[in-house]
Amino acid sequence: MANGNDPILLTPGPLTTSLATRQAMLRDWGSWDAAFNAITTSIRKDLLDVVRGEGTHECVPLQGSGTFSVEAALANLVPRDGKVLVPQNGPYCQRIVKILGYLGRAHAAIDMPEDQHPTAAMLEAAFRADPSITHVAQVHLETGVGMLNPLEEIAGACERHGKGLIVDAMSAFGAVQIDLSRTAIDALVAASGKCIEGPPGMGFVIARRTALEKCGGNSHSLAMDLHDQWTYMQRTSQWRFTPPTHVVAALRAALDQFIAEGGTAARGARYRRNCDTLIEGMAALGFKSFLPRSVQAPVIATFHAPADPAYDFKTFYEKVRARGYILYPGKLTQAETFRVGCMGAIDASEMRNVVSAVAGTLKDMGIRHVAPRAAA
Repeated sequence: MANGNDPILLTPGPLTTSLATRQAMLRDWGSWDAAFNAITTSIRKDLLDVVRGEGTHECVPLQGSGTFSVEAALANLVPRDGKVLVPQNGPYCQRIVKILGYLGRAHAAIDMPEDQHPTAAMLEAAFRADPSITHVAQVHLETGVGMLNPLEEIAGACERHGKGLIVDAMSAFGAVQIDLSRTAIDALVAASGKCIEGPPGMGFVIARRTALEKCGGNSHSLAMDLHDQWTYMQRTSQWRFTPPTHVVAALRAALDQFIAEGGTAARGARYRRNCDTLIEGMAALGFKSFLPRSVQAPVIATFHAPADPAYDFKTFYEKVRARGYILYPGKLTQAETFRVGCMGAIDASEMRNVVSAVAGTLKDMGIRHVAPRAAA
């Protein structure tokens, strides 16, 4: 599906985009031009539609990577005297904890291994133990390993106990069904360079309108003041400060392709076929997946590194790259792993080519024992 001779990005973003999306970046736009403002307005509407947020939520775009928008959501929607509970099972959950420390927001964490997910019972126990908790911040799809956390279960617990819920949906938005008309979420955060298959450079917060209306004055930063960005866009249809015009135009093209493909259901099904094809092919080579299939998200898979002494990730990476594919290192501490993304403008036939590239690399490196080291 991808075009050109560039390596295919098998990462959780940036990812390989289509030729049509790349071509959309060839035109320059005036940031106050009416035609550009119309693009921004249409993107805000269509991103809301992806998660059925129309009527209750507002889409507020923000310059920068997805992490910028995660920080903005936390800084604006959590009052300065609020306290945030973070169910933590991976590096992006840990990043939320780090952000809260920078913001000076009180917070607590539920720590668990990367191959386990939080439950309603865990959250409810934490609420009973600490009634001062006002919000929960949850990563929906923890791409550190590919863990899909149970969003509806978590949202239900928050709603029953009157806690606000802020969701980092960075790698789930557009690939995993989320319905804001049925799921109580105060804010959902994602970015252009993920499952919508645009280029990186723009994040967005889909926030409940009533929460946005109350958050004026919470922000620590002018640049990340969501309330100010939202009210200015509502009044003028413009961005407050220079927008990433080429990224916005390309995201419009990517959204058009997303809608034509069939939206989240079709995009998620393609990624699932990619993931299944990859995992089955890698298993045939002897690789062991880190997660069981029951909790494996469709966008990225983590594999244990081979125990063979001939294995070295840097060499492995470079040889696979020479065959046209860019992998991603693991983010675990207790096990040596590497990750392979299944998202982007690629299909299952491309994933079969990935497996062939890995097989050729194993042969080149003289790796015979692909299975991981036995646990101590």
